[in-house]
Amino acid sequence: MRYGPADSSQTPRFSGPRTFMRLPLRESLEDVDVAMIGIPTDDAVSFRSGARFGPEGVRSASVLLRPYNPLLGVDVTEHLSMIDFGDSPTVPGYHEETLARIRAFLDPVHRAGVTPICIGGDHSMVLAELRAAAAAHGQLALVHLDAHADVWEAYYGARYFHGTIFKRAAEEGLVDPSASVQAGMRGTLYGASDEAEPGRLGYQAIPWPQLAEMTPQEYGDVVRARVGDRPAFFSFDIDFVDPAFAPGTGTPEVGGPTSAQALSYVRALTGIDFRAFDCVEVAPAYDPAGITSWLAATVCHEMLSLLAIRRRDG
Repeated sequence: MRYGPADSSQTPRFSGPRTFMRLPLRESLEDVDVAMIGIPTDDAVSFRSGARFGPEGVRSASVLLRPYNPLLGVDVTEHLSMIDFGDSPTVPGYHEETLARIRAFLDPVHRAGVTPICIGGDHSMVLAELRAAAAAHGQLALVHLDAHADVWEAYYGARYFHGTIFKRAAEEGLVDPSASVQAGMRGTLYGASDEAEPGRLGYQAIPWPQLAEMTPQEYGDVVRARVGDRPAFFSFDIDFVDPAFAPGTGTPEVGGPTSAQALSYVRALTGIDFRAFDCVEVAPAYDPAGITSWLAATVCHEMLSLLAIRRRDG
């Protein structure tokens, strides 16, 4: 059996429960290739909260999505059995307990051979995602698009925040920085050492001014050469995109890519062995028009398309 979305040419998009892309909401992972999972948490943000409502906003926006991706030439429903697996449990106000529950929720997804695409939620959740993915697949290559490298040591003396996760991930051996690429970073910093920190940890860092000079194909080639045939994790922070196009986020940084540019960089990542994805930091309350959620939903569709192409091409 293959699971797919409801046909919006037969039933209206505004009908039925709000699942991602109108996929069936299921608790069983049998006959499933991809599980869309919400992670409603924002306890580890340093500025504006509200990303706990991101999964709800992205699911609502996703009803506009259709199966066929004309730019990549693939119909995701032809190659993937997809469900909405609901939301991971969280414990508001208890961040480390939330991380433990997210990991426990994701462990059986990976053991079943299902690829999760997680919708956030603040970026702190990725540490639990990486723990679950690495337990199943071994050390991962990280592909990361973000306005921030998220490799600070601590916030307010606390080591587990949304801006510290990729330092913790390297320390825990969850990711191999020598096989990983972070791109899109921009904005003011606390000092020159902040700019050097990704490289000190072993990550290849491509700040936005440098990425802006690269074509999507050039960016994709750099990532493929760095990742090789390793299992990989793709994390997309919506603040990678200029807030003119994605205002609904907790830590906006001006001077970034348009939504069209951002999608082209995602689309360029064909051929990589991705074992898990996320799209994080969507905070709908700061965007009454909903354009941030529409963009995030489309990013998730591009992720599905990358998986479908890899499945189609063997």
